Amino acid sequence: QAAALADYQRSARQLSERRRSAAARLRTEVTRLMQELGMGGGRFDCALESHTGEPRADGEEGVEFLVTANPGMPPRPLRKVASGGELARISLAIKVATIALDDTPVLVFDEVDSGIGGAVAEIVGRKLRELGQRRQVLCVTHLPQVAACAHQHLRVSKASNGAVTESSVTRLDTAARTEELARMLGGVDITAATRAAAADLLARLSA
Repeated sequence: QAAALADYQRSARQLSERRRSAAARLRTEVTRLMQELGMGGGRFDCALESHTGEPRADGEEGVEFLVTANPGMPPRPLRKVASGGELARISLAIKVATIALDDTPVLVFDEVDSGIGGAVAEIVGRKLRELGQRRQVLCVTHLPQVAACAHQHLRVSKASNGAVTESSVTRLDTAARTEELARMLGGVDITAATRAAAADLLARLSA
């Protein structure tokens, strides 16, 4: 029993050293990506919390992700403080930072663009496209800058006859995609200028 305990302690110490090293790298990279994704001043951290008592299968400590989305605020547990949009963007940052270490085949992001727009939306779209080069990525979005970055654009719509409501999914070709982006850009009244802007956006971001 003493020999087994000594072997466990040796292995646990090695695991702890690797965790500390990995935590430092992850902290730096995810914090950097958070700045790019419109969370300026935000920070990401990994807290290693030591266990007490009997030996455990996961080693001598647990891992808690901490985050602050605003400068000057102390990091708090990610599960407690992040809003839906922030959580989606932090998840995106973690996936980009760890893509080479993870073999998850399909990633789903819902409203990853919540609360952002303009240049930041374009950066988010480019990061999603980058992930899509190596994984299957599904993203629900209402922003044309994000939609234009996709390799494929699917439109989800609803129709009702008064008694039954049905949802449908349509894969858009280039012409239909340009029209949909124009609708996302211009709303109800779509002009020639709006269509031209949509075509330019698609050509620039889907290349």
